[in-house]
Amino acid sequence: MENLVEITYAQTGKSSATNDMGMREMQAMVYAQRHRQHLLVKAPPASGKSRAMMFIALDKLANQGINKVIVAVPEKSIGRSFNNTNLTQYGFFADWKVAPYYNLCAPLGTDESKRKKVSEFLLPSTSAKILVCTHSTLRNALKDIPNEKLNDVFFGIDEFHHT
Repeated sequence: MENLVEITYAQTGKSSATNDMGMREMQAMVYAQRHRQHLLVKAPPASGKSRAMMFIALDKLANQGINKVIVAVPEKSIGRSFNNTNLTQYGFFADWKVAPYYNLCAPLGTDESKRKKVSEFLLPSTSAKILVCTHSTLRNALKDIPNEKLNDVFFGIDEFHHT
């Protein structure tokens, strides 16, 4: 049977080529806006949005006075996008490292223990800098956390439309 619909795109490879910091074109455009307080990134699937968030979050930790990063994803399986990632091998100044204890998308723990871990993570005495959890864990944990404990915390909400 003959192919009735055939679409050919001009593929230059430009969107997947990386710069000297290991960023794709879209990620570099997002990174250029890293000093903004609010940033919404809308891009096609598999374009590197999660990694763009890593670049932004690491810069905010290192250079912008942010003390903690919380990344929230719609479901546990998407949390894998935020597993440890070696970014320095491609030229970035830091690697993305999530302590296993604060990767709340891992299959262990109850909802109650996860909410407690979010509160614990926000304590100034906690040395960990990055926590990954689901939207629902974050939403439920924030009910018990005073707003002043959220100062100097960067929130990265992956797939914001699910919230």
